[in-house]
Amino acid sequence: MLLLISDAFNASMPERLSAFGEVTTDKDRLSEADVLLVRSKTKCTRELIDNAKNLKLIIRGGVGVDNIDCSYASEKGVIVRNTPKSSSIAVAELAFSLMLSVPNHLIEVHNGMKHGEWLKSVKRTELYGKKLALLGMGNIASKVAERAIAFGMSVVAYDKYVHEHPLAKMTDSVEDAVRDADYISMHLPLTDETRGIVNEALINICTKKPVVINTGRGPCVDAQAMASALADGRITWYATDVYPSDPPSQDYPILACEHVTLTPHIGANSEENLARITDEAVSIIEELVKGGAL
Repeated sequence: MLLLISDAFNASMPERLSAFGEVTTDKDRLSEADVLLVRSKTKCTRELIDNAKNLKLIIRGGVGVDNIDCSYASEKGVIVRNTPKSSSIAVAELAFSLMLSVPNHLIEVHNGMKHGEWLKSVKRTELYGKKLALLGMGNIASKVAERAIAFGMSVVAYDKYVHEHPLAKMTDSVEDAVRDADYISMHLPLTDETRGIVNEALINICTKKPVVINTGRGPCVDAQAMASALADGRITWYATDVYPSDPPSQDYPILACEHVTLTPHIGANSEENLARITDEAVSIIEELVKGGAL
């Protein structure tokens, strides 16, 4: 069995996978690969799947699988699996770091200090007592909710598939979730339904000029609507780790905005998370080998 590691993983992965067969990072050997391991960079399109004649399994190290044509993979008899639990802590910690950075003006005062400015007059606000709306209530959002509760925030959430949750008051609609939220944290997969879910209409429902944090998927936010809302103050701040492409094109509207915090899609890049992804990938392969699927 040939296992092709297509993207960046933990350094221990090749040795760990060698128990199952030959391991390579040479993408020119795609046509020989039985197992393909990807993160976000590799796009598993129809063309790629057609070129991988021996392919039996794609493992996506991370939560979503929107970079994989899952329906076409299924047609071709290719199993698609991901590692949904591994990234929860890493992404939740980044989301909460972004949330903390805004009311504490961390970027502004840091840059001020570096340029010889003593910005003592900056007024901080607290997370304590504020309302957080979570869009999506899966593994990552649950970890964010735990941290928000520890900071004394109230938590509401909207998820089409989750109606009760011990850490959040679930709402019947996304509009109800964001209406009077101080902070909105996004943890949605990218689907036809969630694409552009934060748009002009939803922004106009918000009554508190919220801070929006997005560590889910970039296209879930209508970038032009967000740029307009930042410019006129309907949104206080937009902090994002995700974009329509990695990296975003130079004409991506958010890049030109004020009141933004931008990180280069590093949510899942903790050392601990990459090790957990390797653990989950090994477990998946072991399971499928034992079951005769590989």
